[in-house]
Amino acid sequence: MRSLLSVSTIALLSACSQQAPETSHNQSQTQSQQTHTQVEFNEARFREDIKILSSDKFEGRAPTTQGEKLTLDYLTSAFKEMGLQGANKGDFLQAVPMVSYTAAEDQSINLAGNKLTHRKDVVLGSRHDNGGVNIKHAPLVFVGYGISAPEYDWNDYQDIDMTGKIAVVLVNDPGFAKPASGLFNGKAMTYYGRWDYKFKEASDRGALGAIIIHDTAPASYPWSVVENSWTGAQQDLVQSKEEQAKRVQVEGWITLDAATELFAKSGQSLPKLMKQAANGPLNLPLEQQADIQFANQAEYANSYNVVATLPGKKVPDEHILFSAHWDHIGVDTNKDGDQIYNGALDNASGTAGILEIARQFAQQARDGQASERSITFIATTGEEQGLLGSRYYAANPLYPIDKSVAVFNLDSTNIYGRTSDYTIVGKGKSELEEYLIEALEPLQRTARAEKHPESGGFFRSDHFSFAQKGIPAVFAGGGSQPVDEATSQYKDKMKQMMKGCYHNTCDEYREDWDLSGALEDISIYYNAAHSLANSDDWPGYYQGTEFHSLRAAKSE
Repeated sequence: MRSLLSVSTIALLSACSQQAPETSHNQSQTQSQQTHTQVEFNEARFREDIKILSSDKFEGRAPTTQGEKLTLDYLTSAFKEMGLQGANKGDFLQAVPMVSYTAAEDQSINLAGNKLTHRKDVVLGSRHDNGGVNIKHAPLVFVGYGISAPEYDWNDYQDIDMTGKIAVVLVNDPGFAKPASGLFNGKAMTYYGRWDYKFKEASDRGALGAIIIHDTAPASYPWSVVENSWTGAQQDLVQSKEEQAKRVQVEGWITLDAATELFAKSGQSLPKLMKQAANGPLNLPLEQQADIQFANQAEYANSYNVVATLPGKKVPDEHILFSAHWDHIGVDTNKDGDQIYNGALDNASGTAGILEIARQFAQQARDGQASERSITFIATTGEEQGLLGSRYYAANPLYPIDKSVAVFNLDSTNIYGRTSDYTIVGKGKSELEEYLIEALEPLQRTARAEKHPESGGFFRSDHFSFAQKGIPAVFAGGGSQPVDEATSQYKDKMKQMMKGCYHNTCDEYREDWDLSGALEDISIYYNAAHSLANSDDWPGYYQGTEFHSLRAAKSE
């Protein structure tokens, strides 16, 4: 049965596509909007894509598995059927060289004389092809938040030699602990609060290892996410010998309870030190040692990004990019019961979203209304392992970075019904957001920043890899205000049903999902991209943002 958006919604989308934006763009953009025909986002097709990609047959879509092969075949076939072109010299696949590290489940971990249990107390791994870790009597050093940030006059590694030592680090950054202090960016996490930064900084300081203290509030996710996401095979990009040599030998997480006991063994109060660490740079030898032993296996294989292009009719060398990661966590045979991480919401839904958007642009082209700029769709691999596919593409782009106008990223679409507001993660960073706001106006929706900026959402999905290269990138959708009471009641019920499903086996497709909000959000991306693709505008980053020096806002 073919299910479409309601007639009223379609009419609203059509009006949105025809309305000229208030900001000035060139004449060709206005002409294109006047001839832009009605678009229809097919809910049944959207649902079917989510359902198939998140089915047990696809085995949780882990990179370098049979689940990946099925996913690549599905996406490639879909893009071919639309009439898009393979971006890699006609091929739809871009090889991403990966290495999978698998730490043994049987681990011997002794911190300060306490024998800790793998998964329950601590999760450790190693990104080295050395057969395993055998650390004896390594000194433990508390380094506060593990941050070196000259612009904030902050250095937790001040006057300490980390050679042969293991850094014990707090999650997030000082702004979370003291949002009114003016430190860092207040409650909104900076990149300094991210785990990948902390491991890299410890590596650059010559540390032997780095262990982050998990705390649910500043981490923004429970320990179960660490246990599910950081055990089993851990993918990474293949690095040079020089890069590999610098990396810490062991890295991972420890629960707050286990860390509190560790500090007590050192005669220290962890809560007290956490308060001190938020007030200023801090490092403190714990006068305790670590003994860590476990086997570690490394396997090398290519994973793949899927990249498809719809050439522009006037300036085909300029590209509007859409990104969504196709991967998820795969299968964990160590779990009892359900072992498949289907990843329906995260991110079969986003992948289905770019397919549906691609179909609309392709239909426009078949109707003789191709966009002036090219539209390129990138389904990335390895996002769950640290944005690997997008990082690789950004470092090895199939189209030049300086010809990449903007990125619209979809990661977990809205399954909770339509909203009157619209969330832009990291709102206030670039002029690209203006295009989203213009697309919201006919829908009478209001753009807002995310409710929990402390989670560091802007740094946690694929758009960040492109932002680091200076390409304006947005991650947006959903909202917190249901359009009516019935939707509010549905949302409360579905939120309860989905509670704890992030990076868990219960993230499965449900027939009772209300996808009207997701489809409306997709229409906003479509209309914003359509407007930009038919202009000669080059959005940039605002002054005071991390990426302003790479591509500055034109209005400044």
